[in-house]
This record gives sequence, C-alpha cells and structure tokens, in this order.
Amino acid sequence: MKCAVICFTDSGEKIAKAIERGIPGARIYSPKTCSSGVKSKMAMIAREYDRIVFVCAVGIAVRLMAPYIRHKIQDPAVVVVDDMGKYAISLLSGHIGGANDFTKEVAKIIGAHPIITTASEGRGIESVDMFAKRCNLVIENMEDAKTITAIMVNGGVLRVVSEIQTMINYPRISETDYDGILYITPQESVSCHKPYCILRPKNLTVGVGCKRGKTRDEILEAIFNVFKSNNLSIKSIESLATIDIKKDEQGLIEACKYLGCRFYTFSKEQIRSVQEMFRGSAFVEKVVGVTGVCEPCAYLTSGEVIVGKTLLNGVTVSVGRKKQHG
Repeated sequence: MKCAVICFTDSGEKIAKAIERGIPGARIYSPKTCSSGVKSKMAMIAREYDRIVFVCAVGIAVRLMAPYIRHKIQDPAVVVVDDMGKYAISLLSGHIGGANDFTKEVAKIIGAHPIITTASEGRGIESVDMFAKRCNLVIENMEDAKTITAIMVNGGVLRVVSEIQTMINYPRISETDYDGILYITPQESVSCHKPYCILRPKNLTVGVGCKRGKTRDEILEAIFNVFKSNNLSIKSIESLATIDIKKDEQGLIEACKYLGCRFYTFSKEQIRSVQEMFRGSAFVEKVVGVTGVCEPCAYLTSGEVIVGKTLLNGVTVSVGRKKQHG
C-alpha cells in the first residue's frame, strides 16, 4: 500500500521523517519537496495513495482533502498527527479504508496517543463493514450496512443468518425478537420484513465447458442466466474452472477478468477421477477425452455441486459451493 506523508513545519518534518522510516515506501510531501506547493499535488496524492498522513492541524487536513472525498468504499485512509507528535487522529475512511488500524500503527511509530472516534469502535463492537473486511465478504448495499450498524450502536438485537462459520463481534444476537438481520449468503434476494443487510461470501465456483472460440460475452451470458435462474449472486463467485486444454481460451480468460475471479484448470486425469459422479456424454468424451467438464470442474474446486449442468448456446455451466470458514 502506498503512503504519503504531508507536512508544513520544521517540527512537522521531523515527525514525517520518523513516519517515513517506520513505513516502507512512504514518501514525504512538503513545501521543500513541492516547488509549486503541496496543494498542487493533492489531486494526485488523493488519487494514487491508499494511505495519507497529515502532520498539521486537523483543519488544514480537512480543507486540503475536502475536494477529493468521494465515498467511504473509495477514499484513502487519512490520519492527522499534530506537529508536536502527541496525537494521531483517524480522520477519514476509518473502517473499510483501514484508517483506524493505520492510526494505531502511526501512533506506535512516533509514540503518540491514537484517537479514534467511530461509534462502533468506541463501544467495542465490530461494525458491519469491518466484519465484512475481516471475513472477505462483499457488502451488497452500503446504506443497508449503515442501518444495521446503527441498530448495533443503539443496543438493538441482531439476527445473523450465515452460510459460513463465523460471527460478528456483537453480544446482542438472537433468533427471536430482533431489530434487524445480517444475511451472509450468495442468494441474490431474500425475503425479510425487517431492516437487513446482505453480505456476499466468496464461496461459489463455476465450472464451464464450451466450444472453441466462444466469446467473453457468450460465456458471461450463460453464467448470468444460470445464476439468475437459481437466485444466486455473481458477487459470490470465487473462481471459474475448466479442463486444461481450454487454458488459453480467450473468452474464458476475459470472463474471469470481468468477474474478478480466479481461473483454474484441471487435467483429464483429475476430471476422470470424479466424472462418474455425474451424467456423462459420449460425444464430449470423444472430443476432449472426458465424459463431462463443467460439473467435475465445479466439484473439484468446491466439493459440492449445487447447480447441475446447464447448456446455453454452446456453453455448459455448473455451480459449486465451497465450505468456508471465517
């Protein structure tokens, strides 16, 4: 992660250099290093750095960052340190951006007192976005996450419905008389009459077989069709898998890039070891040497097939579900 350290005074520069020594790859920006002034570099810093430390007054940091604040899931972690090095303050993107943890790291380096003001942190509970980050879960809707976190901050009762073996750090959890629900599921939609938030586990694998030359869009169309028909979320896809003779198939490679998932291939021997578990095709065996591709590959990457082979326009798709621990 890239870190920028911004300072303006001589005493601030000493602190900035201490932070630079403590954080590999950190770079200092100051009136001495920026001939056109630090303000002229702010757009670049806000765009290119994941973590930013201001060694100055909070007001200066706020005014310099204000034009570049976008959204809590996009903003860099911003920490402010006074130029006497007494306090390190988590200013922006405390949870998802990691500013709260970064504040503690900076404070330890310079011997400062960390100041964190997020409501959940102050109460010793785990916010929904921090829980999602810890367990590699995708938040379906940030507004829903804020609603459930607010219920927790106000001492409400939460119900948790989860497909993975993990639990949010919150004491008031019950199956009855709850104020909101946290779903951890790859299901696209749920039915609920109370406030809820859906977190997506990366626990689905997609086995794919296809004719030579199938495009990215044709492959994606088949996958989207299967997921829609089975009330599954694309956001829960962890990997795509196929037979190794398709490892250079451009459509499959591009589909993986679009989905942001891993790409696995299996040998004929690996597929043959499990192909008897599924209904095979003599034609497929004649062409590629195994009786099936998508279902065995979905199984090999997950251990459980939840959607059997579906054919659409020369593309076969099967879905597996991994056993996942938080």
